[in-house]
Amino acid sequence: MHKQQYSIGEMSRLCNVSKKALRYYDKIGLISSLRHDYNNYRMYTHDELLMVPVLKYYKQMGFKLDEMKDFITGQNGNVYSSMRSAFEKKIDELQNAQRELRRCEESVRDWHDLLKEAELVVAEGVREVSVKYVEQASLLYQEQPFDGDIKSAIINIHFMDYVEKTGNAITGPVYIHFSSLKDRMESRPQSIRIMQHVLMPCGGGGRMSFGGCMMASCYHIGPLETIPESYEKFVSWIRRHGYTPGESCDERYVTDYWTTSNNDYHVAELLIKVSRGSGENREV
Repeated sequence: MHKQQYSIGEMSRLCNVSKKALRYYDKIGLISSLRHDYNNYRMYTHDELLMVPVLKYYKQMGFKLDEMKDFITGQNGNVYSSMRSAFEKKIDELQNAQRELRRCEESVRDWHDLLKEAELVVAEGVREVSVKYVEQASLLYQEQPFDGDIKSAIINIHFMDYVEKTGNAITGPVYIHFSSLKDRMESRPQSIRIMQHVLMPCGGGGRMSFGGCMMASCYHIGPLETIPESYEKFVSWIRRHGYTPGESCDERYVTDYWTTSNNDYHVAELLIKVSRGSGENREV
C-alpha cells in the first residue's frame, strides 16, 4: 500500500530532485502540491510522486518545462495531436542542433589539424621543396585587389561579409591565389582570389576548383610579410630540378594572424603549379 501523501522532503529524497525544483514545478503548475490549512506545508499525492520520473524523461528528450506542461497534463484539445506536433517540432530542433554541432566539431578539428601541422613544421624546421599531387577541392572564393597588406588579406573583412551574405560558413586554412607569381615575388599590387573550404557544400556563394594537379610545395616559417623572399629560393629549386613554374602561385596559411600575433609561429605553404619542360622563355 502506497502512502497517501508525501512531504516535500520525502519527494526530494525518493525522486532525487531538489526541493527548490519541486517548489518551482509547483509554482508553474507542473507538479502541484496540497497545502494544509494549519501549517501550509506542501504535501504530494502518489500520483504527483509518479509525475517526477515522467518529467525527467521528457527533460532527457530535450523538452523545456513550458513545453512539457502543454501536453503532459492532457488539457490541450486532442492529446495525440498536440503531443505529436510537439514531438515533431522537437525533432526538427534537435536535427538543426545536431547539424550545428557537427559544423562546430568540423571547424575545431580543422583548426586542431593545422596546429599539429605547424608545430611539426616549426619543430623540424621543414623548408625543403617537394613536388606532389594536390588533391582537387572545391573552395568558396572572392576576387579582390591586393596592395601588399597580407594581414588584411588573410583576416579579410570583405570576404567575411561575403560569406555571411551567402548564408554559408567557412572552415580550415585561408588560401590566396595570386594571379602573377612574378608580381608576388616583387611585392607588386595584383589581383587575388581569397579561398576557403565551406561547411555547407550546398550553401550559397561561388565555387572554384583548386588543385587536381602536380604542384611544387615549400613551407615558409616566420613573418608572412617576408614570403616574397622565400620565392627566390623556391623558384630557383624548381628550375634546377627541370620543372617549369606556372605564371600564378597559391599560398595556404597553416598558422597566421587568426592563430597568434606572434609571427615567429606563422607558417604558410607556398604552392606553384609545375610541369616538365623548358622555362627559358618564362619571365619569373
